[in-house]
This record gives sequence, C-alpha cells and structure tokens, in this order.
Amino acid sequence: MDFGVLSTAGIARKAFLPALEATDHEATAVASRDGERARTFADDHGIDESYEGYDDLIADANIDAVYIPLPNGLHAQWTKRAADAGLDVLCEKPLTVDAGEAREVVEHCEDRGVTLMEGFMYLYHPRTERAIELAQDKLEDVRSVTAAFKFPLFDRPDDVRLSPDLDGGSLMDVGCYPVSLVRQILGEPERAYAHADDSRGAGVDTELAGILEYDDGSSARVASGFDTQKVQRYRVEAENGWLEVRDAFDAPTDEPLELEYRIDGRHAVETFDAIDQYSLEIEEFASSVENDRPPRTDGEEAIANMRVIDALAESAERDRPIEV
Repeated sequence: MDFGVLSTAGIARKAFLPALEATDHEATAVASRDGERARTFADDHGIDESYEGYDDLIADANIDAVYIPLPNGLHAQWTKRAADAGLDVLCEKPLTVDAGEAREVVEHCEDRGVTLMEGFMYLYHPRTERAIELAQDKLEDVRSVTAAFKFPLFDRPDDVRLSPDLDGGSLMDVGCYPVSLVRQILGEPERAYAHADDSRGAGVDTELAGILEYDDGSSARVASGFDTQKVQRYRVEAENGWLEVRDAFDAPTDEPLELEYRIDGRHAVETFDAIDQYSLEIEEFASSVENDRPPRTDGEEAIANMRVIDALAESAERDRPIEV
C-alpha cells in the first residue's frame, strides 16, 4: 500500500514513517502548506513526491491511502476530501472535534466506500490486548479504573496543542487515551464530571481530571495534562484482584514492557518483547482495506469515544455532571 502523508508533523517523522519502514508498505508522497518544507521532508525520508498544498497531493499523487497527522481541527475537512478522491484514510486521534462531526465524517466515508481508521495505536499492542482480555475474562466485578496521560508542554506557546482555533487542549490530545482505555474495560458510561484548568491562559485546558459513572456503581477516573512530568498509566480494580500498566499509551518501541496483576491471590508480571505498535496499527489498516472489513478502531468507535470526551468537556465548562 502506498501512502500519502498530509503534513510534516512531528508524529509523522518520529512515529509513523519509522513504523511504516518495518512493513511492506511505504510513503510515496508528502504535502505541506510550505512547499520547501515538504521537499526537505521528502528528501530526508526517501519519499518520491512532495506537494505544496494538501489538495494537490490528493488530486495528483499515485497513492492508495492517506495518513493524516494534522491538528485536530483539520481532521474532518481533509478526511472528507481524501474520501471524495476514493482514498482510504488513517487519521490520527481524535478523529474530529466532537461526536456530531465524527458522525458526519463516518457517514461521508461510508457513502464514498472508503475505509476509515482512527489512529489509536496503543490498542494494537499485545500488552493492551492481554490487559483487556484479563479484565474481561479473569477479573470479576470490576469496580474502578484509573487512567492518566500527562506530559510537560513547556516553553512552546505556539504549539498547536495550545490553540483553541485548532481544537487543542490536554483532553483532546492525550486525555482521549484514558477515555478509550476505560471504555474498553467498563463500556459506555452514563455520566461524566470533570474539572479543568488553563494554566497558560491559552484558551484550552492544560489539565483535566474527570470521573465517569456507571449505573451499576462502578466508576473511572481519567486525567490529562501538559503541566507536569510525563505519566501514562492505568490500574483496574476488581472484586478478585487488580491489574496495572505503566508506559501505557505512548509505549517505547525498543524495550520490553510489563503487565502486572494479582488475580485470585496469584501475583504475576508478564513481559512483552519490544515491538512498534504503530507498525501493528498500519498492518491492521492495510488488512482492513484488503479484506474490506472495518478496523478495530473504526468510525463507530471514534464516535463513541468522542461522546465521552464531549461530556467531560461540557462538564468542565458548566461545572456539573453531564449525561453521556
């Protein structure tokens, strides 16, 4: 599969392209608003074609699919344009800025007959799959999940993640991961309550803490932020035990990872070999296209995740619980 990359964003350079090299697929075109930047990026990464402008790549490049690592506020627009050209789309999370827009994009891609996948790479890591399996099959009566993803975003006032016009903020950027993880374990919550802070006066949340409530009495706590040192972990508590994962979402590709748990009195630490979860994500996308089936992180999954994100954001704004 030949990919066109819409943007020279850091995640494309640091994560997507190295992962792509480990597969049988390749990037054959890249576009940027700045033509010189696109040419330099193409030269640096051995990409054949570069374009000044995303429309030119979509119209002219001989590609099968696009990878979209643009700022959040541009995802919907360029996913639709790629679909109009008959291109399958792997779009970075979050797919859109809210659940309503996600539904529009999903229906648009369905009407055009193209595959749409949201890039939640952590769900394709074998450790994540094992953790979900244990939570669903071995842990009895899960009562709570705690999940957090924070990292320092200091001395970068112009970062797109601090732009309200581009739908930045910690909830959208990294909080979407804890929300996703909680939903894999507990399902869809009934209510959300959140508190947020804008420590930079940027117009977006730089810290958010939320509670998700379920009618059976179980609950989850999620947290995201740009104001502390890096933390990314989750813990699941149940009647007969618990499990815990560190380096949970943006997992290193060059070292083994651990999953620790105690279930029915048995304590264990499982170790997983170093692997690039972005490569696994790409392989899932290509397989979905080839076999004409929805990927695991398809449009419906994106809509469901955005509903919870919307509720947390609304709760933080209104300072009251919100029905999901």
